[in-house]
Formats: sequence, C-alpha cells, structure tokens
Amino acid sequence: MRAVVLRGGRLEVRETADPVPGPGELLLRTHSTAICASDVHFMDHHDLVPEGGPAGMVYDEDRDMVLGHEFVGEVVAHGPDCTDDFPVGTRVTAMPILLVDGGLGGTKVIGQHPEAQGSFGELLVVNEMMARAVIGDVADDAVALVDAFAVGEFYVRSSAIGPGEVAVVIGAGAIGLSAVAALATRGVDPIVVSDFNAERRELAGRFGAHVLVDPAAQSPYDVFREIQKERWITKPAVVFECVGAPGLIAQIVDECDMWTRIFAAGGWYSGDSIDCTAATHKGVTIQFGGGPHPEDWYGTLDAISEGRLDPLPSVGQVIGLDEVPDALERTRRSEGPPRIVVHPQL
Repeated sequence: MRAVVLRGGRLEVRETADPVPGPGELLLRTHSTAICASDVHFMDHHDLVPEGGPAGMVYDEDRDMVLGHEFVGEVVAHGPDCTDDFPVGTRVTAMPILLVDGGLGGTKVIGQHPEAQGSFGELLVVNEMMARAVIGDVADDAVALVDAFAVGEFYVRSSAIGPGEVAVVIGAGAIGLSAVAALATRGVDPIVVSDFNAERRELAGRFGAHVLVDPAAQSPYDVFREIQKERWITKPAVVFECVGAPGLIAQIVDECDMWTRIFAAGGWYSGDSIDCTAATHKGVTIQFGGGPHPEDWYGTLDAISEGRLDPLPSVGQVIGLDEVPDALERTRRSEGPPRIVVHPQL
C-alpha cells in the first residue's frame, strides 16, 4: 500500500507492506484520518516511552511504521474467526487499539507500534471487537474526529463539574475545542476560553464558549474573578489546561485561587516541574491523563453520528498523503488549523 512511512526518524511517502488481518481482525480501506499532535510527540519524544510502552506503544526506527490513529474506513477483508457483523463494504471506525489474544496478551496502539500500522496509509487493521459500524449519512471527516473530541469528553466527565462552577479552558486548539464542546453539551455557563490566537478564540465561541480572553491583554483568572463577583459565585474555577507547554501548570498554580481543580489535558511529552509547596498551600487538585475511556470514545461516536455534536468546524484543511509530512511539521510548530484531515485515497 501507499503510506506515510516513518523509518530511521524520517518520513517518506512511499509503498510499504499491506497490513494483514489476524484472527478477529478487519482490514479497512482508509477513507479519512486526522492529524493529531500526539503523532508528532511520538516521533519527537519516543525516548520517554518506557520499554514495552504504556498500552503497547513501541518505537522501532529499524522497521516501517505508519502513524495515524483517528480514522474511518470501509471493510475490504476479514481475518480468521471473524463474525458476520461487518460485511465487506461496511463503514467502520474503532478505538485505536489492537488487542493481543483478545486483550489477554496486552495491546498495541494503532499508529504507534510497528505491528499496528496506522491510518496515514491506504489500508489498516482494526479489531472486530473494538469496531463500530458508522450508521447514517454522517460525513467521514466528522467520524475521523471522534478520538479527538473524546479526549475533551473524558476530562470534562472526570471533572464532575456542576452547578455554580465556572470552567476556564486554557488553549483553543483541538483539545481545547473538544473540552468546550463537552462543557457546552452539559450546559455549563459560563465557559471561559483563553487563547492568544484570535481565530481560535472565535472558533471556541462557535463550539459554545461564552467568554473569550486574549491572555496577552487580560488574565483569564482575573476574568473569572470578575464573573464571581457579578454572579455571586463562591466556588473556585475548574481549569482545563489544553496546551501542554512547559511551565504552564506552574503558572496556573501560581495565578489560580484556593482549591482550584486543574485538569491537565494538554498531552505532556516532556518533563516539567511545579512548586509543590505553593500547590499544597493553595490546596489545588491536579489530574493528568488516563483517557479517553471506552464510554467517552463510543459516546462521542454516538453524539457525532446522531448529529448532537458537529466537530467539522475545527477542520481547516483536507489533504492527501503527499502533504502529510509538511502538515506534521506545521503541527510541530503549532501552526495551521486545529485539525487537518487526510484522505489517503486522493
């Protein structure tokens, strides 16, 4: 198949071996796939992944690796022992995890393991057990964004944000927008979004944010305090950090109020530090990682399929495989739209 191949630390668009479905696996022709910042993080910070990898992430520069883990495709073949649940031609998506021996032998992350080739190629393999048929006429590009929007759903669900609490979202990139969407679905009001980029702030408003803040002009925490006074709110802010920049958690701890709950959704792939004494004196709660869980992922798929969530405004560009290396480089520099979608068959 033709794919974007990572080998020896370099990306090339060329032919590589077709993936072969094993027992209980489906072979898909990739219709649409989205670029994620974690694709870049995996390339740049693979040395930080423990040997064996959490959830089966393995970097091997001596083998062809195909990145990409947000996708939708069409069933073109079945491995041994498959059921009749997904006939050839069925449109399918799945959580980006291959189960080994039904999960008893561990997992391999699709797009981040040489034996689980990703979606930046014409073909990929998924577990039938993890797969879901895409129902209705929802666009391929919308389904390809399920994984991205499931991240925000996980953090917002984990926060258990309730009445009388104000959400402050730091960063209006792909993950920030997914958090805004999940907050808006729950009727959280107000939702404060802080981002230096005016276009991304405007986009956050389209997803349901009420107060848009340029941090170069005003602190989002000062804005929160103004809202507190206006609405007689007594509870501290619930902060969703959606950037992952070094020093940002420490800055939030320094500027936030007592007992603030902080959810670090920014995808940290480099070391950082905070002043534990300052965090202790403020009594802040900080939660890192851990999602999305299946309930977040498949719940987001349902919301998109049923038209309750439209992720497409986050897409700023649609490209073919040849343009992926350049798009990944722009993602590395935090340039371009929140989401770039790839059509491997172009």
